[in-house]
Amino acid sequence: MIHDVEGARFAWREDGEGPLVVLLHGLGGSRISWEPQLAGLADRWRVAAWDMPGYGRSAPLATEPVTFRALADAAAAWIDELGGPAAHVVGISMGGMVAQYLAAWHPERVRSLTLLATSPKFGMDGTLPDEWRAARLAALDDGLEPADFAERVLRSLAGPNITDDAFESQRAAMSRVTGAALRRSIECLVTHDTTHLLGGIHHPTLVAVGALDTETPLAYSEHLARHLPDAQLQVVPGAGHLLNVEAPDRVNELIAAHLTSLETT
Repeated sequence: MIHDVEGARFAWREDGEGPLVVLLHGLGGSRISWEPQLAGLADRWRVAAWDMPGYGRSAPLATEPVTFRALADAAAAWIDELGGPAAHVVGISMGGMVAQYLAAWHPERVRSLTLLATSPKFGMDGTLPDEWRAARLAALDDGLEPADFAERVLRSLAGPNITDDAFESQRAAMSRVTGAALRRSIECLVTHDTTHLLGGIHHPTLVAVGALDTETPLAYSEHLARHLPDAQLQVVPGAGHLLNVEAPDRVNELIAAHLTSLETT
């Protein structure tokens, strides 16, 4: 049964028993971003989705500014709090970035990786950090909270086939994010670059991307799959950036196949 946990440092939602699978949400997400995976994978695995530090009911990081090093350290500490010692790590978008650093800097905490709709480096398409940052901070600078602009942002990220229920689930998740938390994460995200780390990440990795994703397009996932030593790439037709809820059955199928293959080898 899905239930929420208020831990010593982190808050999360979990279901199931078995090998541990942890779910790391994106920039505008929270623990409720992963309902299809919590429901669809808990028959064989213990599945846990966190509120990233500073999001939802998880305490902010103790130091400023937020860095990927601090987020990776926090994810490792959360896996310890869950009883570890290691987990299958699934991350989407910014969560997929955190997952890469976690695997590079805390390899003993990771059994496998699943990287959904994510990137090896900010600005691979030529996007300038200052311009991207300013565009995303503008609404916050005007005094709005993420709940006020969640609809607009998520419509720009979703593919055309997202259901109303799936869209509403992501709008509700983004509405739990405070402006302060989103601002800290935006400042962190523009520093992302794992291109120098990928060759040292030897965990079996599933890389998946929606064919219609314009936020983290196919070329980003292709780069990850080429440069990670043990990676496979899957492209999901008809899906955009909100991959795990736009094509939940296919995503669950891919994750289950990936994890099962590791249990039988």
